[in-house]
Amino acid sequence: MAGRPAIHRLWDPHTPTRPGVPNVATRPLLGRERVIPGHVRGGQVSAGGYSQPVGVDEASVDARLAAIASIVSDGFTRIGRDITKVLLTEIPELQGDELLEGLLHASVEENVSAMLHLLGLQVSLDSVAVPSAAAEYARRLAQRGVSVIALVRAYRVGHARFLEWCLRELSDQESQPQLVRAVTHRILQLSFGYIDRVSEQVVGAYQLERDRWLLTQTAVRASRVKKLLAREDLDLDSTESALGYRLRQFHVAVVGWVPEPTQAGAGLVRLDRLGQSLAADLGCTGRPLFVPFDESIAWFWLPFGARPNVEWGKLDASIEAADPTIRLGVGELEKGVEGFRASHYQALTAQNVALAAGPPRRVTLAERVGPIALMCADLEATRVWVRKVLGPLGTDKNNHPVLRETLRVFLESGGSYAAAAETLNLHRNTVQYRLHKAGELLPAPITERRADLELALRARDQLGSALLGDDEE
Repeated sequence: MAGRPAIHRLWDPHTPTRPGVPNVATRPLLGRERVIPGHVRGGQVSAGGYSQPVGVDEASVDARLAAIASIVSDGFTRIGRDITKVLLTEIPELQGDELLEGLLHASVEENVSAMLHLLGLQVSLDSVAVPSAAAEYARRLAQRGVSVIALVRAYRVGHARFLEWCLRELSDQESQPQLVRAVTHRILQLSFGYIDRVSEQVVGAYQLERDRWLLTQTAVRASRVKKLLAREDLDLDSTESALGYRLRQFHVAVVGWVPEPTQAGAGLVRLDRLGQSLAADLGCTGRPLFVPFDESIAWFWLPFGARPNVEWGKLDASIEAADPTIRLGVGELEKGVEGFRASHYQALTAQNVALAAGPPRRVTLAERVGPIALMCADLEATRVWVRKVLGPLGTDKNNHPVLRETLRVFLESGGSYAAAAETLNLHRNTVQYRLHKAGELLPAPITERRADLELALRARDQLGSALLGDDEE
């Protein structure tokens, strides 16, 4: 293994090892009671490894395994530093301040010590417990918001590096192929068993701490955000510190909800995960501010720093890839504390329009529904007015929805056939033909009452079937 120092030292059973890792080679090799799943006594190793006799007695395997554990333990400090370095390099999420990286190193050392102890003594895997530093490190990652995937991957990567050290020493110290095979199988069997048990326990510790931490942090954030939205006099520095979010920047507020019933916080977990996906896909400058409203609705703010623009076209694709059943009301890009409030109220307005529509679309943008939100206050009056302006074109019969969409895009493009054709990815002649057919269905020519026509088309687009009468559905 390039770049890694080897441990060039022959085994000496009388050489003391590092404190906490006994020199197991000095213990009696025979007459010990042990339970090793998958291990068959009598010169044969089986259960997922080798099915043919390898001609190696148990005492020889025990002795060589104990010797390898003893030799590797003499390089304990070096191995701990090496594995820690590999983890920080290959899993950037684990990089942090000196305290966090120091705790990672302590976790690595305790796990290495435990595995060496297991290899040397070959005790039952039932007695394996998660090292205290490893459990604490898992809890600290949960508090910092580092994903559990990074934690699980750390155990896989660290285990692979540990095996490199052990198997290299085995190849350096032993030349008999049959013995090498038997000892290798035992090392893999015991170490994988250890990793399986300990990783399950640290994931459990992570999840418990994550749930506890989120409840605590959620209460703090919700209280601060409500005061902020209510325009209470707050110190900005302390508020930003409590929220873990900069208020003096550009933001986009989002109201997200899960339409189907959820239980045990599953909906909030999905919404939180979606918020992080949106932040990544839209190029945000940091983690979004996430505030649960109830078990299926959450408010979040996406941070854009000093960037005064948003690639809105990426929203639909991002949601489709992350969680396509979630629905969003999205505010406009606003700046500063006032913008924090304004964008949130815009998002609430967009949500109201989406809920009034049937069924709500995946994303409802506030910039598209400003005047329509006012129309939602009296849907019956809006329905009558839209029907009067659009006439038969307002129904969903035949190809009317296609004609409506073409006319809406044409009007929003400033009456340009070329611009409408480009937006709709159609030939100019096709646009002209559709506009002609749409004009035949309107009560008045397109050039008359153009502002009313554009607003009615937008209302019909955003509110959908909510504007249809019983005889039009």
